[in-house]
Amino acid sequence: MSRNLKKVTESQLWRSIFRHKFSDTPRNRVLTVVSNFFLHLHPPKVHTRGLKIRHTFCLGGLTFYMFIVETITGVLLMFYYRPTIEYAYLDMRLLEHVVKFGPIMRNLHRWAAHAMVILVMMHMLRVFLTGSYKPPREFNWVIGVTLLVLTLLLSFTGYLLPWDQLSFWAITVGTRMGGATPFIGAEGPFHTALGIRPDNDVRYLLLGDTVVGENALLRFYVLHCILLPLAATVFLLVHFWRVRKDGGISHPL
Repeated sequence: MSRNLKKVTESQLWRSIFRHKFSDTPRNRVLTVVSNFFLHLHPPKVHTRGLKIRHTFCLGGLTFYMFIVETITGVLLMFYYRPTIEYAYLDMRLLEHVVKFGPIMRNLHRWAAHAMVILVMMHMLRVFLTGSYKPPREFNWVIGVTLLVLTLLLSFTGYLLPWDQLSFWAITVGTRMGGATPFIGAEGPFHTALGIRPDNDVRYLLLGDTVVGENALLRFYVLHCILLPLAATVFLLVHFWRVRKDGGISHPL
C-alpha cells in the first residue's frame, strides 16, 4: 500500500497539483508562505519576454473582464426579470421599451457573452500554440478546459431566458441532442441497457419535463444566475492562483 502511495505522490500529475512535500523543514515552511494565494499573491519572478503584449494579447484578462461585465449587467437585469412563462417575454419587451437604459443594459450583457465565448477560445488557442499547457502547467490547462465548458454552459442556459421563438426552438434542438446521448439519453443508442426512458434521461434532468416549459425556464434561470457563475468564480480563482504559483505567464518557446 505504501509503495503504491509513493508511486502516486511521485507521479507528474501529483507534482503538478502539489508543488512541495509536507515534511516539516525550514524550506517547506518558506514554501508554505510562497504557495499561499493570500500570503504571496504574485510569483517571485516573471520572465520579461512573457510580459510583451504580443505574447498573450491580454486574452485571458479580457475574458475575465467580460465575465465581470456579465456579472454586473446580469445582476441589474435580474431586477427587471421574472422567470415564468407568463412574464419572461413581457419583461424583455418592457426592458427594451420602458426601462431607462434598458436596451443598453441588455445588449451589453448579450454582446459581452458572445465576446467572452470568442475570447476564451482564442485564449486557449494561444496557450496551446505557445506550449503553455506543458508540464508543470498541465493541471491549469485542465482548469482552463473546465472554464471553457462552464462558459459554453452559461451561454446555453442564458439563451432560453428571453422566452421567444428563437430561444424556445434553439433549446428544444439542443436538449434533443442531449437526449440522443448514448446510454443516458432516451433517444440514444444502448439506452435500454440502463432502463432509460423519456421521463428519467439526461434531457428530462435538464428540462424538468419531457418538453421545454416552465420547469425548464426555472432550471435554466437557476443554473445561469447562481450555480454556473459560482462554479466559474471558484475555478477562476484556482486558475489565477495556479498561473502565479507556476511562475506567472509562460515565456515564449
